[in-house]
Amino acid sequence: MTTSSDLSLGRRAMALLDELARHSDESGRLTRLYLSPAHRQAAETTLRFMREAGLDSHIDPLGTVVGRLEGADRDAPALIIGSHIDTVVDAGRFDGTLGVVLGIVTIEALRAQGITPACPIEVLAFGDEENARFPTNLSTSYALSGRYNPAWLDGQDQDGVVLRDALTRFGGDPGKIDGIARNPARYRGYLEVHIEQGPLLEVRELPVGIVSAINGITRARATVIGEAGHAGTVPMSMRRDALAAVAEMIGIVERAGSTRSDTVATVGVAQVQPSAINVIPARVDFTLDARSPDDAVRHAMVQDIVSECEAAAQRRGVGFTIEPFMDSPATPMNKNLMQHLEEAVESIGAAPLRLPSGAGHDAVAMAALCPAAMLFVRCKGGISHNPAESITVEDADTAARVLIEAVKKIVV
Repeated sequence: MTTSSDLSLGRRAMALLDELARHSDESGRLTRLYLSPAHRQAAETTLRFMREAGLDSHIDPLGTVVGRLEGADRDAPALIIGSHIDTVVDAGRFDGTLGVVLGIVTIEALRAQGITPACPIEVLAFGDEENARFPTNLSTSYALSGRYNPAWLDGQDQDGVVLRDALTRFGGDPGKIDGIARNPARYRGYLEVHIEQGPLLEVRELPVGIVSAINGITRARATVIGEAGHAGTVPMSMRRDALAAVAEMIGIVERAGSTRSDTVATVGVAQVQPSAINVIPARVDFTLDARSPDDAVRHAMVQDIVSECEAAAQRRGVGFTIEPFMDSPATPMNKNLMQHLEEAVESIGAAPLRLPSGAGHDAVAMAALCPAAMLFVRCKGGISHNPAESITVEDADTAARVLIEAVKKIVV
């Protein structure tokens, strides 16, 4: 294990993280959405980090920052290390960016040790993992496996900005997306380091863990249409209250996620119109997020939710529509790469633990290109997507050393 006198890698990672955290679209809090001005600034900063580390680097047509270190055999299948630099609204500074900077720190360490990898190593900083702005699904990482959905380009954010237009303003090129796709034969694996975003490692008093699988996710947007009316004059029995109907539907979602093993279901957004204190709500738009490590269970849960919501809408005399916009499959991690990570954890004196991920990651998309594995890093209280998100220098240092050792096992 690392000690207080041996934390140079952790300190280096923290310094890079601090510099990236300066780039935000909002004053006083960290918000860096895909293709925003802050995303461009963070991409340029990451590009500089990569070039200073000795990587041949560029920003691709979708905004991913790509760095490459050639190996002794330039034609050998490459190893990829990556994560993302976009954030949710009012985010923490470690989600995604930790994996990017640790990839850069790994390259710096290999070069400092005079190690030339047998094969090329690429470090990638994706820009659309959170899918917090446009109705997409890991679009920048799926592009590498040739699975970019052209319909995503016509998606709009909440302000009506079309992704295609935002990409052009960012400096990207919608016409060159097909050229991003990689040949699977040219890649031997993908490694991603990420904060756990949960409490298990902290409870077990472990600095890192090896991800066994990533849950499948369904996301959808739903709309309930009722009828506006005076809050003081329309009798309760004659109302078509859209918000009251959605309240029942939220209960349906909560029960569906609670009554199955290893499932969760959430309504994270509800927008009420006309949103006046003395007017019966006429319309509510809300979201559904449903997750499970078993795709069949997840799909059955979503179908039950839809059926029960339709029945509730009929009883209440309101309209109900729901439109899925994301279906990300459950993704097991590669056993060989997991073993390399496990051996690397043991080599630094830590106990290896395998655990599933309830959150989605770019590793889901990358698994469609090549074998993929993930290393989780302990975060305080399991808190993420929150300014209180926190890791220690010691754990950052441990994660860096594990990643470096795993990379050596793969490419040296």
